[in-house]
Amino acid sequence: MGRAPGRLTGLPRLPQVETSIPRAQSVAVRTHPDLIQAQRQVAASDLLAVAAGQDMNPTVSVDGSLSVNEEFSSSDSSAVGQFGLSVSGPIYRGGQLFAAERQAFANRDAARGNLHTVRHDVQQDVVDAIANLEAARASLAASERQIRAARVAFQGVREEATLGARTTLDVLDAEQDLLDAATNRISAQADQYIAAYSVLESMGLLTAERLRLPVQLYDPTTYYNLVKDGPAKLSEQGRQLDRIIRTLTPED
Repeated sequence: MGRAPGRLTGLPRLPQVETSIPRAQSVAVRTHPDLIQAQRQVAASDLLAVAAGQDMNPTVSVDGSLSVNEEFSSSDSSAVGQFGLSVSGPIYRGGQLFAAERQAFANRDAARGNLHTVRHDVQQDVVDAIANLEAARASLAASERQIRAARVAFQGVREEATLGARTTLDVLDAEQDLLDAATNRISAQADQYIAAYSVLESMGLLTAERLRLPVQLYDPTTYYNLVKDGPAKLSEQGRQLDRIIRTLTPED
């Protein structure tokens, strides 16, 4: 028959999520990492397009030199200076530069189109996540009503069995229905938690900092300052990673 469980830990609180679709979408377009990545790609493609246009411009270079000659045995000295100016630029490349510029402009337009696509996908993911959360809440409420109905039915069958109107098998079947209803409620609770965190993920807020997890947050600036002056093999972080890799690598 097994052993009854001891003192169980209660469920944690559900994370606070935004259920208004317009407000959630407004947050998502500002914080979602996919959208931020697409914005950076647009900025990079704009710079590459400008650079491709600059390749057809002439290049001007200036150089100079100054030399001084002094004789220690006499007071004679001489100074010689040179100054040069050169201008260079492409004359004929067979259309290579114009093709590169057109390619850069096409990549820029593609990056801008991808930005619109990513934005629409992020907004649609927010709608789907909030809809799933509402469905999970409705399913949990339905499971609560199912438990109440199954409990009433079980109590009724058990009372009928005491009067001889029902068999022991009927009582066991009603009890099984009650256990199934309780199992469905647990599944509905799990689905509600998953749906709530899915809303945070669709908004770009499923981060350790946002959830206040008891873990060390990764700061790229701090990590760069720690390792910028030393070889990777000699840094403490590098040695720690090497030890982890050695423990994870199976021996032949």
